[in-house]
Amino acid sequence: MTDSALFKPLTWAQKSLDNRMVLAPMTRGRAGSDRVPNKIMGDHYVQRADAGLIITEATAISEEGNGWVDSPGIYTEQMVEGWRSIVERVHEAGGKIVLQLWHTGRASHSDFHDGALPLSASAIAIQGDEIHTPKGKKAYEVPKAMTVDDIQRTISDYQKAAVNAKAAGFDGVEVHAANGYLINQFLDSRSNQRDDTYGGSLENRYRFLDQIMEAVLEVWPAENVGVRLSPNGAFNDMGADDFRATFTYVAQQLNKLKLGYLHVMDGLAFGFHERGEPMTLAEFRALYDGMLIGNCGYTKTDAEKRIEDGDADMIAFGRPWITNPDLPTRFKHDYPLAAFDDPSQWYGGGEEGYTDFPTYREKTGKDALSSLT
Repeated sequence: MTDSALFKPLTWAQKSLDNRMVLAPMTRGRAGSDRVPNKIMGDHYVQRADAGLIITEATAISEEGNGWVDSPGIYTEQMVEGWRSIVERVHEAGGKIVLQLWHTGRASHSDFHDGALPLSASAIAIQGDEIHTPKGKKAYEVPKAMTVDDIQRTISDYQKAAVNAKAAGFDGVEVHAANGYLINQFLDSRSNQRDDTYGGSLENRYRFLDQIMEAVLEVWPAENVGVRLSPNGAFNDMGADDFRATFTYVAQQLNKLKLGYLHVMDGLAFGFHERGEPMTLAEFRALYDGMLIGNCGYTKTDAEKRIEDGDADMIAFGRPWITNPDLPTRFKHDYPLAAFDDPSQWYGGGEEGYTDFPTYREKTGKDALSSLT
């Protein structure tokens, strides 16, 4: 047994969380071509319902927002019903779950949109990568720079997705403003070369996220809403020389909203743009008064230290939780972890590489010493 800081309970959005481990959002491509959440996805989340908090895989707010094969959406009644079934099962298992709201922007392809170009802040393509589309692997395209009408329609899509998430019974929502997707494309000064009120200055580049937050907060209390940022990330061709000024400003503005949490990908395991010293959780703690979640490449020891030092309130874990569905049990009792360095079955398909990983007890026959409380 352990007195780990990860297992000190805390309160979020008037709900008691049993531990400080967050299941990180991970796109797994199991929703199928109709993008309707299904039973196997529910099985996956129920297996991990002993997380302090579950953040779902990124979920498209609209058909325009799609950019990943077989990822789920939240823009039709069938999708709402699919998510409702999953949320009910997670709640029955004692879990708390929030929906991550996603628009891929230029990290998409016309193959997803019947030939229409993907949208972005500016007509600047992602460099150096290729994308898996429904018709195979292809180069990224130069996106369409969004008009003001496009922007306003997309803000409305975020609000409708927030309404649908509430209808599905989620405990909250997370606005995905990280990893080079649409909102991040507006924040980043390399991908945003606009000369209107949505580009140029820090205030202008933040405006899109600000208006999205205003729309979402008309639906949800602020304490039930989080935002995800990736100040150090290079994924999807992100990173600008003024990144520190940008994300300092963004954190300061979000702090004024009294949100439920700020989710920062401070770790470098997902790629670092190397445009200066990486921003740390301690920096964000000085900027942000509310609950702070760290993420990306954390070990148990690293996570405990960040919490003990006061730099974070919770830590999100991704890859280790894929192959260790009982990760909190293993951490609490210092059981060995199953290897999590083979991603060959992680994306797409069925149960294999998704819901077929055994718990420590199932694998060894040893009792996991009952509950985590």
